Amino acid sequence: MRILVVGGGGREHALCWAISASPLCTKLYCAPGNAGIAQIAECFDVGAEDIPGQVALAQRLAIDFVVIAPDAPLVAGMADAFAEAGIKAWGPSKAAARIEGSKSFTKELCRANNIPTAAYERFTEVGPAEAYVRAQPLPIVIKADGLAAGKGVIIAETVDQAVEAVRDMLSGNRFGAAGASVVIEEFMQGEEASFFALTDGEHVLPLVGAQDHKRAFDGDKGPNTGGMGAYSPAPVFDAAMQQRTMDEIVLPTVRALARAGTPFRGVLYAGLMIDAKGPRLVEYNCRFGDPETQVLMMRLKSDLVPALLASAEGGLKHLDLRWSPDAAVTVIMATRGYPDSYPKGSEIRGLDEAAKVEGVQIFHAGTKAGPDGKILANGGRVLNISAMAPTVEEARARAYRAIDLIDWPEGFYRKDIAWRALKHS
Repeated sequence: MRILVVGGGGREHALCWAISASPLCTKLYCAPGNAGIAQIAECFDVGAEDIPGQVALAQRLAIDFVVIAPDAPLVAGMADAFAEAGIKAWGPSKAAARIEGSKSFTKELCRANNIPTAAYERFTEVGPAEAYVRAQPLPIVIKADGLAAGKGVIIAETVDQAVEAVRDMLSGNRFGAAGASVVIEEFMQGEEASFFALTDGEHVLPLVGAQDHKRAFDGDKGPNTGGMGAYSPAPVFDAAMQQRTMDEIVLPTVRALARAGTPFRGVLYAGLMIDAKGPRLVEYNCRFGDPETQVLMMRLKSDLVPALLASAEGGLKHLDLRWSPDAAVTVIMATRGYPDSYPKGSEIRGLDEAAKVEGVQIFHAGTKAGPDGKILANGGRVLNISAMAPTVEEARARAYRAIDLIDWPEGFYRKDIAWRALKHS
């Protein structure tokens, strides 16, 4: 099969890495890709959100199967556009992708189907939202309703912070159309986990759990980011917790979307809060997580391509996947300044040496190749230093050993990735 992966980040590099190992893949393409992906796939400079451009590229390359990895093109209807063009694609329709594209849609689906989640209300006007905030216990969570690149969530510790967040989103236009309505939620205590399940609209194949680190700095301090590291398995997410998540959250969601005439075909990513009472849904994403995909693909022993095909075509009932019992850890190296403004173009050295560390795989996120073959930083999150080992502690040690060999003064990273897992061990 000639396969095209849409996207250009660390998640896409990990997916390309797994897809390239499949005997079903005869030729791999990626658009737009990055400097790391270019080593295993032919890359084309077509934007991930350029729906007509991606469809035209797939037609020109006679693509058999498209894997749409990022959220924004899915929410905008890229899967529908490929279907209309008669090209097989993996990823949910625009109607099903609302599960990520609209937080209020998801909260209403939870309410209607008794899916455990935080108490909430939705607002489009500043006045009523402010009045609601002032009547609620603190801390409180303010979320932009639409897509905001992982940054549209404010955990307010004071009433003033909450009011400022509401005004920023609803009248300050901080997140544009994504913040034209806000969801205000109770603050949930517990441990967060990420759980992924492939679905063909009817059947569901559970993958494995992971935990990521959203805050920019050590000790879970600083602003929220798209994720600064991840590990799998997550001790808090054992087999019993996975079964409860399937029964109480994922399966009712898949059934509800099918009943509504918008079956979900793709991967459901449930962000969970786990406490003594069990799992509650924080939010859904309609695609693989980043950086969780990096640790999932490291642990996956089965061929990924048949699983994606079965999810797209409706054959998951007869499929099973094998996973390594080993642990995987990924540490994000980001440009100083991220998640706010940051410079581009700094040179990264030492990657070849770092990649020689046992068990290590380096996935590129925001990189580009310079004219002389140098690797240059070209984004906020730039590298995903990933490692496998029999234990989380050993995998983490390998990842940090590799980072020590990378010469990139303009970068930074958290030094405490997987601290929760070590606390459990």
